Amino acid sequence: MAMTHGKQPGEIGTMDQLTPVVKALLILNLAIYFGDILFFDYRLRRFGAFSIESAIFGGRIWEFVTFQFIHGSVGHVLFNSVGLFFFGPWMERWWGAKRFLGFYLASGVGGAAFFVFLAYVGILPNASEDSVLVGASAGIYGILIGVAMIAPSLRVSLLFPPVTLTMRQLALALMVISVGSIVLKLGGNEGGEAGHLGGAIVGFLIMRYVISGSLGGLRIGAERSAPRRDIAPKIRPRTSVDLQGESEIDEILDKISRDGFQSLTDEERDLLHRAANKDQS
Repeated sequence: MAMTHGKQPGEIGTMDQLTPVVKALLILNLAIYFGDILFFDYRLRRFGAFSIESAIFGGRIWEFVTFQFIHGSVGHVLFNSVGLFFFGPWMERWWGAKRFLGFYLASGVGGAAFFVFLAYVGILPNASEDSVLVGASAGIYGILIGVAMIAPSLRVSLLFPPVTLTMRQLALALMVISVGSIVLKLGGNEGGEAGHLGGAIVGFLIMRYVISGSLGGLRIGAERSAPRRDIAPKIRPRTSVDLQGESEIDEILDKISRDGFQSLTDEERDLLHRAANKDQS
């Protein structure tokens, strides 16, 4: 899998661009999986896997979070690690580290909640018996939806099948697969697909309402999405020299690159918008 967005080699999918929270999540997922096998005799899996019986009726509410770090096979943890590796840094740069972690975990919780919902409305009739939910996929689907909303034209080249899609096309294809698998009972992983959909739904809701509500009209879209390198050209070059204003804008851009758009105060967002409007006029 590879991702491209114009001419930005090395930005996505390279070790030197791996962001701190994504790196920690990757290490944690791999360490828990292999450590559980080698040293704990699957006790971590029994402690952290999500099931309706234990989480809802047994009061083990921590399973809404811990299941996101438990995986069922080597292929499972490696596949999720690949998704997190390629897409996670993009979203972490957008949100900033702390908010990205909250977004990721909230999407995962949404996956478990949607799993419970579909079980109780009868779409997953066996989920309340012995089915368990494990894996980081719900959080990763939230990330996928987030990237698709921010940069719908970002192109993704898949190794299998060997096709190139936009993020919007990839997100829609994955949603169709998940819905089809649940409705048609295909593949035997309806519970997992429910988790995928739940993560995607929560990711969408956060991006749609938290972003649009807190950025004061900054529209979600590819042209406003990327970190500093995509914003700087819109406010430079300046037609007149304003050293104080230039310094303030530079500080705001550095803050966006470091902590994400959500870290800006109302005054900083207003200054950035005024600077952009001034340069475009």
